[in-house]
Amino acid sequence: MLSFLQRLLGNNNAKEIKKMRAIADHINEIEPNYVKLSDANLVAKTDEFKRRLQKGETLDDILPEAFAVVREASKRVLGMRHFDVQLIGGICLHRGNIAEMRTGEGKTLVATLPVYLNALTGNGVHVVTVNDYLATRDSEQMGRLYNFLGLSTGLIVANLDYNQRKEAYACDITYGTNNEFGFDYLRDNMVSDVSQMVQRPLNYAIVDEVDSILIDEARTPLIISGPGQRSTDNYYKLAKIVPHLVKDEDYTIDEKQKTIAPTDSGIAKVEKMLGVENLYDAENIELNHLLGASLRAYAMMHRDTDYVVKDGEVVIVDEFTGRLMFGRRYSDGLHQAIELKKA
Repeated sequence: MLSFLQRLLGNNNAKEIKKMRAIADHINEIEPNYVKLSDANLVAKTDEFKRRLQKGETLDDILPEAFAVVREASKRVLGMRHFDVQLIGGICLHRGNIAEMRTGEGKTLVATLPVYLNALTGNGVHVVTVNDYLATRDSEQMGRLYNFLGLSTGLIVANLDYNQRKEAYACDITYGTNNEFGFDYLRDNMVSDVSQMVQRPLNYAIVDEVDSILIDEARTPLIISGPGQRSTDNYYKLAKIVPHLVKDEDYTIDEKQKTIAPTDSGIAKVEKMLGVENLYDAENIELNHLLGASLRAYAMMHRDTDYVVKDGEVVIVDEFTGRLMFGRRYSDGLHQAIELKKA
């Protein structure tokens, strides 16, 4: 029945692909015009496109020519020619849609088409990847193509200072991870003066592995917090105390709700070991909070299941995908408690 209705009414995706295939055919038709250009004349097309945009033409108007330029430049610089399916994928991405590419269809090369096209506006393009390795690799490999065509490429990774980040965001094309872009956005919204911001107004972005970033990664919020210097000694104290507490006697676990709570017996033991009269007094609010984090780290967070220790660092494991979430930290003191648990 479904197939009959699709034949009768048509399939929206099929209709869209048919339209995009027609554009790809047009790109193939004009390709010989760019094959015969010298390197200098091919590179000059970038400035020509920019001038045409300033005079009122749209990105859609110059799309076939821009894609043809990228295809020819890629042949000369990278030794790779975009196939028709890659042209269609590039058109799909330019229109703000999700392009599902099969393994081996060259999604990294696909992205160069809409990235170049949208970078011609001068307003910047972000290419978002899931980790620093991919961001670095793609920026270096594809950067050769963009640089050949007269566009600048920047890279946002961890441990860059303000000036380095500012410079990378000022480039025509900026590669980085969702984590770095997200935290820079949050920090920019905390500055006291616009001149202290590193990002410029957001324009266009391509998200690699969009299902991972917009679904899996989105389950863990980005949180910026200040240093908690007062808590350091208390973390150490509680990390030594919680192993002496007995499950079901001193604390209870609700596996369904994923919560843990100390019992009256447990509270009494902790008060005795800490040397405090009442853990619920206002002056002991911090200790009470950290007890919950330490208990959860000890009894509910398991190594090689919830986290791994890599190069001495606690790295979160995504519970839905099993991916390592580098640069992420549990909130509410849980991450520090886990670090002390494994110290």
